[in-house]
Amino acid sequence: MREMDNNAHSVFLLYYHLIMVTKYRRKVIDDDISARGKEIFEYIAPNYGIILEEWNHDKDHVHVMFRAQPKTAISKFINAYKSASSRLLKKEYPEIREKLWKGAFWSQSFCLLTAGGAPVELIRRYIESQGEKGNEKRIPIPDISE
Repeated sequence: MREMDNNAHSVFLLYYHLIMVTKYRRKVIDDDISARGKEIFEYIAPNYGIILEEWNHDKDHVHVMFRAQPKTAISKFINAYKSASSRLLKKEYPEIREKLWKGAFWSQSFCLLTAGGAPVELIRRYIESQGEKGNEKRIPIPDISE
């Protein structure tokens, strides 16, 4: 079992899978642009309590797995990241402007999925079985009394 994150009042393990697509799905992301996008992500993330776990790209989108804290304003982080990275990438890679003639690098929309931990059905069955006599199946719950 992965070690939990914690703060002064809670123990948690929150993984997210984020998919961001370029405006008009233009094929503008190459290895250099992706690497620079990742650097920008890693620079902004700590201000929001976010830790990058994985990053990869295709020509028109990126996949990101990250950890966050319960207090993290994820949508604010995503908007801050998309705004800063759009501005910097277009400035540092002027060839992008040939394919993205309008202002935005990223599409307004994004896909954000929770990830990690036990499958939803396993958790559902565990919760449903609570209080039943003879239930030997247990999910380890971390000790948060410290």
